[in-house]
Amino acid sequence: MDFAILLLVFLFGLLFGSFFNVVGLRVPQEQSLLAPPSHCPTCKKQLKPIDLIPILSYLIARGKCRYCRAPISSVYPLIELATGILFAAVYAVYDFTPVAWLYLLFISLLVIITVSDLAYRIIPDKVLLPFFLVFLVLRFFIHPDETYLSHLIGMVLGFTIFYIIAIVSGNGIGGGDIKLFAVVGLFLGYPLLLLTILLSTFFGAFYGVLLMIFRGAGRKTKVPFGPFIALGALLALFKGYDLIAWYFSFFY
Repeated sequence: MDFAILLLVFLFGLLFGSFFNVVGLRVPQEQSLLAPPSHCPTCKKQLKPIDLIPILSYLIARGKCRYCRAPISSVYPLIELATGILFAAVYAVYDFTPVAWLYLLFISLLVIITVSDLAYRIIPDKVLLPFFLVFLVLRFFIHPDETYLSHLIGMVLGFTIFYIIAIVSGNGIGGGDIKLFAVVGLFLGYPLLLLTILLSTFFGAFYGVLLMIFRGAGRKTKVPFGPFIALGALLALFKGYDLIAWYFSFFY
């Protein structure tokens, strides 16, 4: 593996992470991705190229707008860094194969919905639907670990399980989460979907307990579930079969 190429993929990941921030923040608000240009949400000052360097601009400005000194959310650089690392990880494992490009698309979806769900508690259909259609077609041709039928079963299970939960719990889970699980099931197939459900539920519950302990949150406190679905799906994507084998090793 060429380290220079790995570094280049990481840097491209940072750039895409910056773009995913824009998509995740603007699409739910029905805003154009091109206009208005990037600006400070507080003082509305248009940002210059020096303000838009992923991670570096945030560090140089010490997490504040250079013009009005309003604090900038740490979510921006964290999303950029996470995207860079994930892009580099895909290249390190899969090189520039068709599987790698497909995985990059899946990671892109997960990053975008994480941004939108953290910002607005929304997972927009305008993001989910295009990715769903692309995965529906591409998984027909690229399915090295599971059959295409397994991916279709995963899609149906992902939607059905959480649609039933939403009805039983009285809309305790959002419609965006239900549709996201359908897309995740389509992409991963049903064995890894079930693992994703287990992992995301565990992470979400653990975070909820921390909120109750340290911030006095109650049972009715609303927490965006999309980021936990994304985290579970990422672990399933990279280490899913290893985790399943490790789990069953305790019984056999």
